[in-house]
Amino acid sequence: MKIHKEGYGVIVVSALIFGGIYTLNHLFLKDILWLYWILTAGCIIMMILITQFFRVPNRNNKAGEMDILCPADGKVVVIEETLETEYLNDKRIQISIYMSPLNVHAQWYPISGKIEYYKYHKGSYLVAWHPKSSSENERTTVVATHNNGNKVLFRQIAGAVARRIKCYAKVGEEINQGQEFGFIRFGSRVDVFLPVGTKIHVKIDQKVKGNQTILATLSQ
Repeated sequence: MKIHKEGYGVIVVSALIFGGIYTLNHLFLKDILWLYWILTAGCIIMMILITQFFRVPNRNNKAGEMDILCPADGKVVVIEETLETEYLNDKRIQISIYMSPLNVHAQWYPISGKIEYYKYHKGSYLVAWHPKSSSENERTTVVATHNNGNKVLFRQIAGAVARRIKCYAKVGEEINQGQEFGFIRFGSRVDVFLPVGTKIHVKIDQKVKGNQTILATLSQ
């Protein structure tokens, strides 16, 4: 288990704020025991929650070359055939994973290959499970070409609370399955668009783990 680099600044600032609150609490409120202990417990709990939000567990996956590795922790909320209109412009199987604030928020590449397309979109902050969040919210879109020629599109989507998306993908970059490619703060969603005919291994409402669960297997 490690702390993600995106959390260093937040954790330091939070420690200073809650440390200051605790110091004032200790200096001026230690004689009011009920209030003293409520504030002390609150500071400790908030620091634990903030620190655990930026955790990144050490995971080893057993994905094969044709497998699609789950890019994020969360729950599967969409599995459907749809028309992808931003870049691929063809029918795709969309799998959407909703992340709660308690999930790990790092993302990992679902396949090995090469980055063909990357774009950041400004947008709204609809709740992450809203059907239009995939096309209207702040988001990043990445298309990777698998070593066998198949293209897989995956998208980080901000939600009502998530207000910062970090994506490290660069066009032309060679990538490895299970390599970290981004981080989203405070709950959101990741969509994956797969070729029609891909064998799906997950179900609606299934809880999945990034860099561990096998979402699907390419047909060729």
